[in-house]
Amino acid sequence: MDNVTTPQKRRPGRPSKYTPELADEICQRLSNGEPLRQICRDEHMPAWQKIYEWMHKDPDLSGAIAHARDQGGDAIAEDILKEINQEPERILSEGGGRVDPGYVQLVKMRAEIKLKLLAKWNPKKYGDRTVIAGDKDNPLQSEVVLTAKDAMDTIVQHLQLKKQNANAGA
Repeated sequence: MDNVTTPQKRRPGRPSKYTPELADEICQRLSNGEPLRQICRDEHMPAWQKIYEWMHKDPDLSGAIAHARDQGGDAIAEDILKEINQEPERILSEGGGRVDPGYVQLVKMRAEIKLKLLAKWNPKKYGDRTVIAGDKDNPLQSEVVLTAKDAMDTIVQHLQLKKQNANAGA
């Protein structure tokens, strides 16, 4: 008999290769504002679905990723501010250089898209919602200031109305 070994079949897809170092790299990149799916496009990274599986199984990893995403939102907001504060491109013309309106619109569009994404990802922090109604985090509060004299006057008025209604019905 020949001593031939058959090669083992590889399972399709990327292997799950969780390591603390890999988790740290994912969190670091998320905290810099890089989206998870973009991170997972790198060859040495697992599929984004696998990271969600890890998060489901490990609450500490889930918390670390949530914190990194919060920091990443701040990084994106800082990038927006940096981009809109840059000197705009100029077009050379007869009277000198003038600001390129197309470039201004491009910067404006990029900033708006990033702001809308931030508002979707974290509406409490970046959203436009104005709290009118109370909720769990911000309950409505009312304060009634009533003096003893005001309370007595209200009771007397109520009793007088009650007496008038009773006399009118009799």
